[in-house]
Amino acid sequence: MSNRFTDALFQLVRSLEKAEKRHFKLYIKRSSAKEDLKIIQLFDAMDKMQDYDEKLLIKRLSPVSKPQLANLKVHLYKELLGSLRLLKTSDNIDLQLSEHLDHARILYNKGLKLQSLKILEKAKELAKTNHKFNYLAQVISLEKKIETLHITRSSLEKTEQLAIEAKDISRHIDRVSQLSNLALLLYRWYVKNGHARHGQDVKAINEFFKSSLPKHTETITDFYELLYLYQSYSWYAFIKQDFLMYYRYSQKWINLFEDEPSMKSVETGHFIKGMHNLLNAHFDLRNFEQFQITLKKFEAFAQTPAANLHDNFRIHTFIYIYSAKINWHLMTGTFKDGLTIIPYIEEKLDEYGLYIDRHRILVFNYKIASLYFGSGEYSKSIDYLHRIITDNADLRIDLQCYARLLHLMAHYEMGNDDIIESLMKSVYRFMAKMKNLTVVEEEMFRFVRNSFSLSNKQLKPELEKFLHKIKHLEKNRFETRAFAYLDVISWVEGKVYNKTMSDIIHEKYISGRKRQYRQIVA
Repeated sequence: MSNRFTDALFQLVRSLEKAEKRHFKLYIKRSSAKEDLKIIQLFDAMDKMQDYDEKLLIKRLSPVSKPQLANLKVHLYKELLGSLRLLKTSDNIDLQLSEHLDHARILYNKGLKLQSLKILEKAKELAKTNHKFNYLAQVISLEKKIETLHITRSSLEKTEQLAIEAKDISRHIDRVSQLSNLALLLYRWYVKNGHARHGQDVKAINEFFKSSLPKHTETITDFYELLYLYQSYSWYAFIKQDFLMYYRYSQKWINLFEDEPSMKSVETGHFIKGMHNLLNAHFDLRNFEQFQITLKKFEAFAQTPAANLHDNFRIHTFIYIYSAKINWHLMTGTFKDGLTIIPYIEEKLDEYGLYIDRHRILVFNYKIASLYFGSGEYSKSIDYLHRIITDNADLRIDLQCYARLLHLMAHYEMGNDDIIESLMKSVYRFMAKMKNLTVVEEEMFRFVRNSFSLSNKQLKPELEKFLHKIKHLEKNRFETRAFAYLDVISWVEGKVYNKTMSDIIHEKYISGRKRQYRQIVA
């Protein structure tokens, strides 16, 4: 089996851009020791590989033994990081601050205390400007050490100010730690479980959120404290499926960056994630016009230097923009149009396969399967659903369940009656085990089970009954998951009114857009 996804050095080499490779060659050739020449050979050999092959490496670097290769790899990894650090320092505030701190420590250790303090003053201003209080704490810690151990002729006012700053920063870091922990744990809960499934989930999330939220958050004014506060509320609302609250706090999240545009370059990852959440909120609320406006802004941002600073940002803007584009087709019923972007998505997923986590792949597979299902290409939908069902992933229980239910519906549409009954039992057992059965799913299973013995003439009245039973559940908090992941109502309406699912959803989109326009005009 290939080690393409497990060898850390190979991943790093494959991630390098042309400019980074060129810089590394110049960086390493400054010292022409034999060992350095060997690691250049190792670098060139790995750079030409599509998949990591240790036996081939040993052959190309002969005479090199396996233990020697291991040592060369460690050396190359270290030198690559050194080269990248040197190249990227000017692009990253954190690296600049680290460099200032390193220089200040070197000067201090050389006995040049006043020069060290001057560097620390520069670092302090840079940290304050960019809200980097963790670095500010390190700067002040070194300042205090110098002032405590040596006579620097600093004024009494300055040393008192230093003590006050240290206390304020300590309080700030504590609040940021609490809020970022809360945001992280809520996000991890969602990645594992999806939305709240029942009252017990909501009760547990409410208790956890209230007990973990710091006191007096209404007085917070700092960028990072507000950022993690809004993130926490966004995930809290999203898990509970309070989509209006989710929209409000996602918008607050983005407004932080609009109020301080320079922070888009400092915390680009957080801005990208915020845009993704805001698009999701518009999708959940069917804010058609605002969805398009936000998507266009996001696409424009994706062309900026900040968004293209490195692979991580480029990959995530691609993931979130194309996830949003699929969502647009899902909520407007333009399924066939949506299929035209699938080849490009597949191409990029393969290109970025080294860096994209399983959760994102899982979500893309489900969304693409939904497009094919809505387009009536049930066999293709099943292909993508199989990728989810056979993955054995231990995350997104909700998607695991709905993938199986959509898989059942695809076989139902294809008329595969010989496997429907056994498949239905399997899906029912899985959803029950995962505590993911709602009234909608129960009614779905009941309809499919009863439809076996019905003629075509008898089927339509049963479909109408089924539609009547689930239609009124559309606004029920614990039933909205079923409609968000699987538009059962539109599927049934299509059969009742002899229309395609695509036509039904597109008509709702046209009607909803007209209604939103009238509200704006009014």
